[in-house]
Amino acid sequence: MPRLKTKKGVAKRFWRSKKGKIMHAVCGKGHLLSNKKTQRLRRLRRKKTVENEGQKKYLKRMLPY
Repeated sequence: MPRLKTKKGVAKRFWRSKKGKIMHAVCGKGHLLSNKKTQRLRRLRRKKTVENEGQKKYLKRMLPY
C-alpha cells in the first residue's frame, strides 16, 4: 500500500499532543500587539485543542503520521 502524504499546510498549523489531541496556536498574535491588553496577550499564548468532531476527523486524515 502506498505511503499517505501529509498535507504540509495543515502540518504547519496543527500538531498532535501526546494524548492524541489535535492542538493549534491561537490567532491574533502576529502584529499590532501594543494596543492589546496584557491579559489578552497572556491568553493568546496558550494553545487550544480542536473540539469539533468533524474537524478532528478531517485533520487526522490530513496528518497521518
